[in-house]
Amino acid sequence: MRYWPLERAEAGSTMMRSSPVSVAVVIGMASYVDAAAITGFGVALAILQPSLGLQPGQVGLAAASLTVGIAMGALAGGRLGDRYGRRPVFVVTMAVIAASALVVMLPPPAPILAAAAVLLGAAIGADLPVSLAAVAEMSPEHRRGRLLLVSNLLWVAGILANFLIAGAVGDLGVVGVRIIFGHIAAVAILVLLGRLTVPESQRWMTARAEAASGERTVRATRTRLRHLVRPPYARPFFALIGFYGLTNLVANTNGQFGVYILVTFGGVTVSQASLIALMGVPVVVGGLVVFMRAVDGPMRFRLFLIGAGFGILAPLNLAVFGVDAVSSAVSTLLGAVGIAFAFEGIMKVWTQEHFPVLLRSTAQGSIIGVARLAAAAFAGFTPLLLEFDVTMFYWILTACQVAGLAIAFVAFRRRPYGAAFLEEARSSVSA
Repeated sequence: MRYWPLERAEAGSTMMRSSPVSVAVVIGMASYVDAAAITGFGVALAILQPSLGLQPGQVGLAAASLTVGIAMGALAGGRLGDRYGRRPVFVVTMAVIAASALVVMLPPPAPILAAAAVLLGAAIGADLPVSLAAVAEMSPEHRRGRLLLVSNLLWVAGILANFLIAGAVGDLGVVGVRIIFGHIAAVAILVLLGRLTVPESQRWMTARAEAASGERTVRATRTRLRHLVRPPYARPFFALIGFYGLTNLVANTNGQFGVYILVTFGGVTVSQASLIALMGVPVVVGGLVVFMRAVDGPMRFRLFLIGAGFGILAPLNLAVFGVDAVSSAVSTLLGAVGIAFAFEGIMKVWTQEHFPVLLRSTAQGSIIGVARLAAAAFAGFTPLLLEFDVTMFYWILTACQVAGLAIAFVAFRRRPYGAAFLEEARSSVSA
């Protein structure tokens, strides 16, 4: 089978040019910025609502603008990454992230704030699928899942850093907002400098060369959007949209509105709510470390099932016992296990394993884009739903969590590991 030597040669050439671990950290910082921006914007809304005189509907619109931007950016950026390469996209997007964060930290009037949030979200969204594809393609086979999960550790680090900052400056008003987004801008600038040293993905360059020369390998011919909705890619593609779309709706709600809900309905301050959110961080980090050791083998699905159970209990607890400091702390700890074992990390691994190189970031961007659009639509109505009935709101989140995890169970309980990476160099019968 001729593709085995080629796979090894590609991995070797990439390894010579750049360390997979350094690539995973520098490129994976997109997840750090993503988490910090989402949670930071939620904290900023809680701080600015009184001074800007925002009504519940306006809060929802402002929160939705960031998520819509991420969704549209992911849809466009994923395709651009497959057509023009990983490196040009992840360099430009980080520059835009830095500039947008600087605008938000002013902070401007509400309309400009929403526009800056859309631009910030678009750059983050475009960065995510391309950076994940780059990490996967520059990683050795036996460590691919582990290195992809580095982005999840960085995602947690972004939340941790942001909530620590919010806990310290959350009661300072506009000054607190400036500090929160100044931190995001500074990190983005440093990451941009680091990314300038990262080379293009060798797998992507090989696939593009084969396509240009007319070779009929899987990776050179499976390049069009229509291939995503045809066998063998349709099943994992739609399953990942369902799984991530529904579970991300829950997670995005908690990230954007967790502080807002606790402050508005739980009777705590912004700083107290931020500290409650931090309780789950050690659990998430510990769980991710465990999951990283198992993700490249068959144990990962057993851990996924454990995480699914805890992930369902998190919103269910708030639906049954209501929102207060104690119940929110319990749900934070339960949800942390679900996040570690049965959320975005496993979605990233499954996505990279099931699509060939010139469809990889397109598929990832489409999955992220659809999920974030659904979350944005929900975010637009979230403050109004909360005003209507908090208990009903958490029953809705529980139902979404159950449905999303059930889709993943059915679709991936018997799927092979790394199939796309092993098969993408074989001869293609038809385009």
